[in-house]
Amino acid sequence: MGDAYQKYRFSAISIKKEVAVRFRAFSRLVSDSHTQTLEAIMNFFEWNDLHPHDDLGLKNNRTNKRINAVIAILKNIEKYQTLPTKAMLDTLFHEMSQVEEKEAEEAVDFGPPDTFTRDRELEQYRERYEAMQQQLGHQNNQVRQLLAQLTYVKGTFGKGHYKLDMDKNELEQFKKQLHDVHHDHRPEG
Repeated sequence: MGDAYQKYRFSAISIKKEVAVRFRAFSRLVSDSHTQTLEAIMNFFEWNDLHPHDDLGLKNNRTNKRINAVIAILKNIEKYQTLPTKAMLDTLFHEMSQVEEKEAEEAVDFGPPDTFTRDRELEQYRERYEAMQQQLGHQNNQVRQLLAQLTYVKGTFGKGHYKLDMDKNELEQFKKQLHDVHHDHRPEG
């Protein structure tokens, strides 16, 4: 780093000690050297067309002009984009409400719903119960067959484990059957 600064010529500036201490602390926060810090500060003021003694409040004419320009842009957006879009949406919602009112007036009456007698309803529940019992028995048989194919293998370095004597295709088919039974089990209407 010392070699990089040897090609530059430096100049000393006399400033008050308190200001120098304050600048050094500020410089550590901003950049690696005092030169870079001072250069960044000067660039900021030049690029933003500011003077250190400028009042950045609303009393500044340049600031007022910028604020007025932003206000003009927002009014333009509101006039040419927001209000027409709102008008189109209002028209669309108004037309949709008219269509819904017409559909409500033209609704088809299907008559009273079919009522089940108590005996028919009980018969339907009994049939469903018997089908579920049969399905449960089938599932129990499949689980018993699966458990019959398990053999205990004693581990050489710790706990033993169970091994399933089934090829991959059979296992996948068993998983698919369980999945299908679970998802196809919906009440009949």
